[in-house]
Amino acid sequence: MLLGLTIALVAANLRPALASVGPVLGDVRADLALSGVAAALLTAVPVFCLGALAPIAPALSRRWGMEPTVALALAVLVVGLVVRVLGGPGLLFAGTVAAAAGIAVGNVLLPAIIKRDFPSRTGTMMGVYTMALSGSAAVAAGLTVPIAVALGRGWRGALGWWALPAALALLLWLAFSRGHSPPPMPHAGPSLLSSRLAWQVTLFFGLQSLSFYAVLSWLPSIYRDNGYSPAAAGFVLSLSTLVQIPVTLLTPRFASRARDQRLHVAVAAALTGAGLAGVLVAPTAAPYLWALVLGAGQGASFAVGLTLFVLRTEDSGGTARLSALAQTFGYLLAGAGPLVVGAVYDVSGSWTLPLLLLLLLLVPQLLAGLLAGRPLHVGTAPGAAVRR
Repeated sequence: MLLGLTIALVAANLRPALASVGPVLGDVRADLALSGVAAALLTAVPVFCLGALAPIAPALSRRWGMEPTVALALAVLVVGLVVRVLGGPGLLFAGTVAAAAGIAVGNVLLPAIIKRDFPSRTGTMMGVYTMALSGSAAVAAGLTVPIAVALGRGWRGALGWWALPAALALLLWLAFSRGHSPPPMPHAGPSLLSSRLAWQVTLFFGLQSLSFYAVLSWLPSIYRDNGYSPAAAGFVLSLSTLVQIPVTLLTPRFASRARDQRLHVAVAAALTGAGLAGVLVAPTAAPYLWALVLGAGQGASFAVGLTLFVLRTEDSGGTARLSALAQTFGYLLAGAGPLVVGAVYDVSGSWTLPLLLLLLLLVPQLLAGLLAGRPLHVGTAPGAAVRR
């Protein structure tokens, strides 16, 4: 029980650093005289870092163990959250990269710890984990501006505030680690680079992440261009994000109990497609319905993607390696989503082509998910996959 609560608290600190910037980005730009390009990089760099820095997690955990490595990741996260509010653009970007590094390591290792320590409750714990990620993102997006107002210290106070719960998570994790004797880390194991199943999981995870970050970045702009006020457009996005909390809690539980996950992949893609189609064809006819359907689909896709890290591997070492591979290439792919969607909008002058692009990308997402959802797991030899 204590381990489960501690994991949930750590997971709840892996998204506020990312989700808290958007609500105060205008104030950051005005204060630091950031160009539009610099502002776009500020939101894109963390996503790319999640991918680029994920491979270091398995190596560090084999050297020091998973618990000490998670503690190090939390410490780096706290330092990054503090550093990014202390000065000008240089410290802002340096702190952002440091925070993203800590998040990248935590992203990879927490599913591996769940695989190792909760073998009979994997679905339940992955649900708690994904709910903590989604819920904390929604909370950070909704509370950052009120925190800025309450503290009276502008964007620096609001963004710096998120170092406090991260520091609390670090202290609790250290207290837990001192009284916990984890088993030895598995050996490195064979590379997954030649495993078709591993790449199918990676492609599914990357494409669903691309869709999520594109919607996160541009859905309010779509509604503002349709005549909505900034607050009303932001509420549409908030609704889409909030509905993901119960969806991400329940989906892993059902997915892990099923013989395979192909039905879950298909339902998630259908819901995402229906939501995007509604925004494309009649955005103002039923905006809250589209937001709910889209959020449910993207939340289910995210939950299934994370759960596949556990279900497609035999042990915690394999989970860490598959998680690192999928998040490395997946987040590098996802980081391109907001940039490509924005570029297509700039060229076309309309949201029609960007939304059609996101709908089209659901096809390879669905195909990769159907392949990854089969009852297989990566084998003990490179490229091998065996029936569960």
